[in-house]
Amino acid sequence: MEDRAQQQGVLEFRLPDLGEGLADAELVSWSVGVGDEVALNQTIAEVETAKAVVALPSPFAGRVVELLAEPGETVLVGAPLIRVRNGESPDEGERPADSAEAAGDGAGSGRTAVLVGYGPEGEAVSRRRRPKSEPGGGETDDYPAEDGAAEQVSGNARPTPTTARAAATPAARRLARELGIDLWSVPGSGPGGAVTVDDVRDAVPVTQPHTPANQSQVRGAAAGDSGMTAADGAGAVRPAAREIRTPISGVRKRTAAAMVTSAQTIPQASTFVTLDCTASMELLDHLRGTKPFAGLPLTPLALVAKSAVAALAEFPRINTYWDEANQEIVTKHYVNLGVAVATDRGLLVPNIKEAQSLSLRDLTREIGRLAETARSGAASPADLRGGTFTITNVGVFGVDTGVPLVNPGEAAILCLGSIRKRPWVFHDELAIRWVTTLGISFDHRMIDGEQASRFLSTTASFLEDPLTLLSHI
Repeated sequence: MEDRAQQQGVLEFRLPDLGEGLADAELVSWSVGVGDEVALNQTIAEVETAKAVVALPSPFAGRVVELLAEPGETVLVGAPLIRVRNGESPDEGERPADSAEAAGDGAGSGRTAVLVGYGPEGEAVSRRRRPKSEPGGGETDDYPAEDGAAEQVSGNARPTPTTARAAATPAARRLARELGIDLWSVPGSGPGGAVTVDDVRDAVPVTQPHTPANQSQVRGAAAGDSGMTAADGAGAVRPAAREIRTPISGVRKRTAAAMVTSAQTIPQASTFVTLDCTASMELLDHLRGTKPFAGLPLTPLALVAKSAVAALAEFPRINTYWDEANQEIVTKHYVNLGVAVATDRGLLVPNIKEAQSLSLRDLTREIGRLAETARSGAASPADLRGGTFTITNVGVFGVDTGVPLVNPGEAAILCLGSIRKRPWVFHDELAIRWVTTLGISFDHRMIDGEQASRFLSTTASFLEDPLTLLSHI
């Protein structure tokens, strides 16, 4: 049978290279369905690549004739995603194959290149389907690939996959698949009645353990040889419901790959310092009441970030990376400050560009903005690329310190622990002071223990006496 991409007037859109150097992306959801009319640059789908969800605009106008991937599939760059019948037929004598090739090159009727590249031409491409769990394991395929507008359904009949798709956020849709929840049965509390992650969690039956979206296994309490468990007296849990298997994809997949690379290719060491940051806490309390910081989320992290950036100016070797291909140490005289953010989708590390040129007020604003966009899923690939030095704040979870892994492409990562009132010797007397611990993990190929320790000590001294930061503000 002749491939439909070869029919006259049918144009094929392939997954473009989004400019991140990645080989694939996960299809999150479709915004159109078969038979829908699409306009030029209309959003047709969302894909998750690197650690960002990216909306794909249509490169041409016409009617959708086929969707070539399903939500949850990992699609290679250059693999076909959608076929659209263009409103105009090709010129007489033009080979149908030419139309499809033109679509891949950014030429052709009604098409403009709106993203960076459209994948390789003329080579074999493939898609990897997300595996399904065993029955009862939580992964279902009850939801249609199309995400277009709902058609009218007469009476009280439940909409079917061929008529509409329940309105839900991508995170809620993914969680529903993992838990085996029918989205049509979940009341939505989001904008326009859309189902949110919290709505899905609230809809979990009492006999099924509640799990966060990024949990890979759930086990009930052991209850003899029968394989059944008591759920707080609410009844028995089916054996299949005691575990949930979640395919590794999206943020978790990218994070796993980066951490394996970090652990296998970077010889890492760590050092720590515990310090009295009472003066910093008092300064923050004062600044929060001033006009320049009114309405800004001024936290200790902002002052730690400012202190670390100031220390990097004195110890530039910390702001480097190891170029394995050329066997060079590359020192950067700019700081793209990464800030680790915990989100429903996993750990994201957006970075603040040119942080060395920002005031404390500007750093505060940027940290708040990036954290908000990361948690909402709106962080762009540009936000997540090009970091040179990272800060992670485990203190918000009540943890005193940690040993984070260095991000590939960087030389060090600073860890901020919890800030608590503790007994401390102050002016030769025992006093209750605000105390915290800073730690740094570093690439020992280019950073010696002395350099890392001096950098950490300098950062700590800024926090002990924040007035010394005046020359850097």
